[in-house]
Amino acid sequence: MTWRDPDVTVVGGGMAGCEAAWQLAERGFNVALVEQKSAAMSPAHQTPLLGELVCSNSLRSNDLDTPAGLLKHELRGEGSLVIACADQHRVPAGQALAVERFGFGRAITVALALHPRVRLERRPVDELPAGPVIVATGPLTGGPLGAMIRKQLGGDRMYFYDAIAPIVAAESIDMEHAYRASRWNREGKDGSAATADGDGEAITGDYVNCPIDKETYVAFVAAVLAGRKVTPHEFEEPRYFESCLPIEVMADRGPETLRFGPMRPVGLTDPRTGRWPHAVIQLRAENRYLTAYNLVGFQTRLAYPEQQRIFAMVPALARAEWLRFGSIHRNTYVDAPRVLGPSLEVRAQPRLRLAGLLTGVEGYIESCAMGLVCARLLADELAGRAPAPPPPTTMIGALYHHVTAPREGDYRYAPTNVNYGLLPPATNKTHPKDKQGRRRFQIERAITDAATWAGRERGAA
Repeated sequence: MTWRDPDVTVVGGGMAGCEAAWQLAERGFNVALVEQKSAAMSPAHQTPLLGELVCSNSLRSNDLDTPAGLLKHELRGEGSLVIACADQHRVPAGQALAVERFGFGRAITVALALHPRVRLERRPVDELPAGPVIVATGPLTGGPLGAMIRKQLGGDRMYFYDAIAPIVAAESIDMEHAYRASRWNREGKDGSAATADGDGEAITGDYVNCPIDKETYVAFVAAVLAGRKVTPHEFEEPRYFESCLPIEVMADRGPETLRFGPMRPVGLTDPRTGRWPHAVIQLRAENRYLTAYNLVGFQTRLAYPEQQRIFAMVPALARAEWLRFGSIHRNTYVDAPRVLGPSLEVRAQPRLRLAGLLTGVEGYIESCAMGLVCARLLADELAGRAPAPPPPTTMIGALYHHVTAPREGDYRYAPTNVNYGLLPPATNKTHPKDKQGRRRFQIERAITDAATWAGRERGAA
């Protein structure tokens, strides 16, 4: 490495920061990537690896017909480091892209550490360095940066609570009371269902399903409601992201809510009975060796002893060894449409840009997408080109416009996952009139426009 002063400093080594650093470096810019681990660790992190997955190990569906699958398709077309490493370290999860989290983190760390235009600096950031800076420190931003976000950008008022699901040791699952299957027998399109366990035995079905009868389900819900919880401070209003609700919050909405949510049995035929169970807990592989599984959708704020007691009510988990219990953490974000400009720059301090969850997107791949967009817009400026935002007809562009589009009236800005509601509808008279046809039109339009956006920069080079 022969350079000393970076062209850009990226603060934060999560999905957004790693993607931003990679995209800038691949475009010929020298990048200082500053990550506080392992000099300082947040309560949610456990390893010094870049790209550490704090919550689920799933990047959601890989199916091109789904919003998450379409977004990943676009990110692959943009040369995303995060998605490339995820594809490399995929574990069986049906049509979802789930990863072995340590291999995934190692791959990202090695790629960036060995890049000749990236300098990895392990230290906390007490003040912003000179020159262009991308802050992608995520929802747990603390210290001077956190204080600045709370004071100047309104982050003290913009937050929600996200919860982490528990992980169980595979060998402690009682398979006499469980069975392997993917919903509707749909397996991964790459043949990931045909795999092997730690002893090399062939297995089928990407998920381990723990069935529960009606009596046990009723008792389980009652125990969840009565169990001792870790509660927010008195001055904090408990706000949860709707697609990542703790199980106790769902249970409080009604006795059947869990059966229509993470315990939904539809399409999971028990081979021993030939029927769907009353309710089911699905376990998804945490690593390539299939030695650990997480409880899908079972993020919780139950106290640790309560989790051990209550989950033992499930026959397949009666003697489970818990490798990690569920927990909660506070996610902070800013009122992006008000404080950020069209290049994701802070209006009051234009050399400072934000990326990732801080901007008000939710999810690993959404955070990755915002890191990529932030880097591309900054690269345009540094190269003397007019910044070209992604088209709103693409999934990447839909997220960008959610973050940057002005709001009117009393609209409350809130985080979002990628979804079809963010895309412009098919309204022309020549467009298909049935829902499936309109959706297909949106997908094909997104694919075409994303390829055009990716090709624009290559043509300008």
